[in-house]
Amino acid sequence: MEKIVSFIPIKLNNQRLPGKNTLLLDGKPTCEYIFETINQIDEISEKYVYCSDESIRQYMPSGLTFLKRDTCLDGFEVKGLEIIARFVQDVDADIYVLTHVTQPFTRAETIRSALSQVVSGKHDSAFSAVMLQDYMWMDGKPLNYDMRNIPRSQDLAPIYMETGAFFIFRREVFTELGQRIGRTPYMALIDQFEAVDIDTPEDFAFAQVVARYLDEQRKKR
Repeated sequence: MEKIVSFIPIKLNNQRLPGKNTLLLDGKPTCEYIFETINQIDEISEKYVYCSDESIRQYMPSGLTFLKRDTCLDGFEVKGLEIIARFVQDVDADIYVLTHVTQPFTRAETIRSALSQVVSGKHDSAFSAVMLQDYMWMDGKPLNYDMRNIPRSQDLAPIYMETGAFFIFRREVFTELGQRIGRTPYMALIDQFEAVDIDTPEDFAFAQVVARYLDEQRKKR
């Protein structure tokens, strides 16, 4: 059986929104949302919170393992691929599942479905994306329509935007290609709720509204 490992990289020194990963989001620390989500996925055999600060332990439910990372990875100029490289070096696995605290509304069933595509062997990786079907521009000109023959918005060629909700990849995708998305990826389309990404105070204010709305919807079921 293949070894499937998840990791949630997290730092507590945030630049644009200080302390964002532990701020109360609808009464619950932001980090707890993805912690609870990952904890629901039984297909993952080892589940790590990858952080340099042990105080994150107070937010972690049983089932997740704290793995201390080097404080050098907390620098504002550090790139995501550097963090992945260190984790892959520290923890051996066949398949890695990377998720982020800043996208708290990612659903367990979405991750589980994407993971099954990689486990099946049909795809070497999977990533989350949203479909944008609107009038898009790039480099000063329309990207997906002709201004002399403007189609209805529903007839526009869709553009797909990669999100950071999750990346799932086989070990060799990273060790051989140095990438988190391989040559035969599965694109998992997510809705606008799962795509909410918290980086700024404005993002957090919007996430508060979404969290309350989703909580109201759950209570109605």
